[in-house]
Formats: sequence, structure tokens, C-alpha cells
Amino acid sequence: MRKVQDYYFKKAKKDQYPARSVYKLEEVQAKYRFMRRGDSVLDLGCFPGSWSLFAAEVVGPKGVVVGVDLQQAIESPRPGSAPIHWLCQDIMEPELVPLVRRIRPAFKVLISDLAPKTTGNRWADSQHSIDLVRRTLALAEILLLDRGHYICKVFQGEDFPAFVDEVKQRFAMVKVLKPRSSRVESREVFVLAMEYRRPETVAASAAPDQNGMDGMNESD
Repeated sequence: MRKVQDYYFKKAKKDQYPARSVYKLEEVQAKYRFMRRGDSVLDLGCFPGSWSLFAAEVVGPKGVVVGVDLQQAIESPRPGSAPIHWLCQDIMEPELVPLVRRIRPAFKVLISDLAPKTTGNRWADSQHSIDLVRRTLALAEILLLDRGHYICKVFQGEDFPAFVDEVKQRFAMVKVLKPRSSRVESREVFVLAMEYRRPETVAASAAPDQNGMDGMNESD
């Protein structure tokens, strides 16, 4: 696929990040501050490593980042950042959880920029995307600390509203975001969910007005 030499692509090269996707995470972090100094972060679908590098900078040397992907990332954290543990693993495999827990038993934040290999078939691509994000949500239920936070990329399709409802049942606040750094033609959005509620603390129903599209999708 031809790389588009747009503003964010050039900025990533200048800032020495391996991918432009870092600015999507940076934009959400700037508005919602869901990662804090000292936090533990699990990054699913981390390759080539931009999100993990940025998370490591945010949480600082007292934090920790674990990055998981089928492809091996090799980026080194920058000075003053948290250590990054790279795992070359399939998130669908059951052995992932014990491997992650050898590094950290639970995490304050789970982030995911996972995307399926696109086929050109919009329905198939959105279904594959939903399968991936439902797996990341299942892992969040296992590995997130109470009141932890979660963000994932997802392609919008017919099952997207149902997925958002699933997230609302587990978190106190849910936002659907379209960062300015996302390409206009892309169907991707990001679901940010804050304040994870473990099953024993989940209320009978989620707040009714917490899953609207955020104003972040306004163009520059």
C-alpha cells in the first residue's frame, strides 16, 4: 500500500516515532488524561511500537509498559520513560494471559490500535475488526485493575453499536472518538472507556448519555 506523505507521517519521522498513529493516542491523552505517571499499560497490537513508546513517556520511569503483537517490536524506550517489555504473541491464544502476568499481574490501562488486514470488503473487514476488539475487551476484563481505563480502535459496521453497549456495561464513562489525525476517509474510530467496574461493582445499567460521538472529529 502506498504511504501517504501527509503532515502526520512527516511529523512522525521528525519526532522519531515509527508510525503516524502515535498522534491519535496523543490527542486523546491530551484531552482525557487516562494515563498517569506511574501507571502500568498493556498495549495490544503494538507493532511497530509508537503507542508503546508514547505510553512509556507518559507514565515515566516508575511505570511499566507491556507491548504485544504477532510481529516483534524492537524499539527502545526514550530516556526518562518506563521500561517496555515486548511480547511476540497472538492475543487470541490462551497462553497470553499467564505470559503477561509474569511481568505484571494487572494493569491500570489497556490500549489497542489493532486492525485486521483489510480485504476491501467493508462488511468482512468490520466483522474482523469487531472480533479483534471483543477479544481486547475480554482481556481487559481479565487484566485491568478496578477503575482502570481502556481504549481501542474499531472499524464501524453493523455490530459497532452493540459493541459500544458491551463496553458501557463494564465502564463508568464511554466515548466514541475520531481524532483529527485519523484520515478523513478512514472508517476507524476509537472507543475510550474509563473507570472499569469489576462485575461485583457493576450497576444495573450504565449512564444513558455517555456513548455519544465526541467533538474531537472536527477538522483543523
